[in-house]
Formats: sequence, structure tokens, C-alpha cells
Amino acid sequence: MKVLRRALPLAAAIMLTAVVPAVAAPAVIVLPGATSAEGIATGRGATFYAGDLFAGDIYRGNLQRGTAELFIDAPAGRMAIGLKYDDRTDLLFVAGGFTGQAHIYDATTGADVATYQLGGMINDVVVVRGGAWFTDSFQPNLYFVPVSATGVPGPAQTLTVTGPAGQLTGDFNLNGIEATANGKTLLVAHSANQAIYTVDPTTGASAVVAGVNTPNADGIVLSGRDLWVVQNFDNLVTRWRLSADLSSGTLTKTITDPNFQIPTTGALHGNDLAVVNAKFDTGIPPTATQFEVVIVDR
Repeated sequence: MKVLRRALPLAAAIMLTAVVPAVAAPAVIVLPGATSAEGIATGRGATFYAGDLFAGDIYRGNLQRGTAELFIDAPAGRMAIGLKYDDRTDLLFVAGGFTGQAHIYDATTGADVATYQLGGMINDVVVVRGGAWFTDSFQPNLYFVPVSATGVPGPAQTLTVTGPAGQLTGDFNLNGIEATANGKTLLVAHSANQAIYTVDPTTGASAVVAGVNTPNADGIVLSGRDLWVVQNFDNLVTRWRLSADLSSGTLTKTITDPNFQIPTTGALHGNDLAVVNAKFDTGIPPTATQFEVVIVDR
């Protein structure tokens, strides 16, 4: 009986632990002190990074705890738009916007690793095995920065994009960028054409992803054959199911949220999609006094 009396409380404790639900992630995470916002990338665990567009600063936070703080106080004159984290090298890649630059930081210490002068308007970036691709919204170019397995970056290379993705039809052309898991196909959002294209990273040849109409396309996120497109001034994110050959797509979900205020880029974390509010409805540069990350069901 003594054994039974001791076992019962233990069993009850185990049962109680089993039924306690996990703490839900917060719906909004404020970037304290930010004067603008644009890009977001997820790192290890629940870590995320977000950029202050016009200041170039980088914030680091935790999506599960709902915290964020200034991580990199960037030198004057830098900008931060698209961001991507590389788990293999622990490097953070940042598109430098109107400066035409790209920056690489140590994602643990925040130290500068490299800066490149690439082109016109460096808008977004995607990490692939062996380096990172950057888009240029003003020129029909993609830029590849090779990085060794030990995290040493090499000279940047320019790829001219041909076909429909290379058209310069508006103020902002090539924008968001993603890559298939094997890195053999790139996907780009073309803001002016309201379309998504595939790009061959060897030749630069492009083709439209039929059926995917995306006004105000900004950042994109790819997971398997699911593609999320952040449509900034539409205040929504659309999710598309791509065909096996990536030649077409079908709309599967439209994501809206009362906390959206011109979302620009997104990043996946588990079953959640974290997006950044740029608040361009207040002006460019924006005049809002607070900027935040909004977390929604993906």
C-alpha cells in the first residue's frame, strides 16, 4: 500500500504534464526602437532576425517567447531589406536595398564578415548550398556570392536573367527569391509583372509559373511545393500549390490578419508564418512609431 500511495501522485503528475498545452506563440512581436522594417529570417530553434530597412540595423528575437532586441547597430548609410540565415555557416545574409550592397554578418556575434557592391537595388536573398543569390529590382540581374563550407565568402558573380523575369516593366521588378531544395531552380517574384517565374541558375533563362497572379508581390517563401507570396499593399499573403515541374500553381489559401499593416516578407517556423509590417501606408520612409512581426497560421 505504501508503494501504491507513492505511485498515485506520481502518475497524476505525469498525466497532468501530458495534458498541459504548449504555450502559444504571441500574435505580435514589437521591434523595440525600430524606425522602419522590411525583412525577416528564421535562425536556429525559435530565433529570428529582422531588419530596420532605412537604418540597416538588425534585430534578433525569439518567436516562441515573443521577444526581440537590437542585435546589430549597423554603420550609417546601410540598409536592410531581405534577410536569410545559413545554418551550415552561421552567417546572416542581408540585401542592402538602394545602396546596391549586400552584407554578410556573423549570426552569433553580429560581426561584419563581408560587404559587396553589387548593383542597383538589392532587394532579397536566398541561401543555397555553396552561397547565396541576391535580386536586383532595377536591373535584370541576379548576383551569386559563393561561400565555402567554413564560411569564407568569395568574389560575387553576376547572372543576367533572360525571358519574362528579366523584363524591366515598372519601378520594382525582380523582388523576392527562393530556391528548390537542390538549388537547381530559383523562383523569383516580379512585382511589376505581378507574377512568379522560375530561373535557371546556370543560364539565367526564365519561365512564368502559370496561374499564379500576385499583385504587389514582395517576399516569397518556399517549402516543398508550397509557395507563400507576401502581397504588401494588398495586406495579405497567398499560398500556392505548385506543380511538380514548377510550371504552374493553384491558390490554396489567402491569409489575412487585422494586425497586418503592409506586410513585406515572411519566414516559416513550425506551423506558423512570421511576417514583417513595413507600414508603407504611412509614407516611404514610414512615419509610424512602432514596427512589429506578426505571426499567423501558415
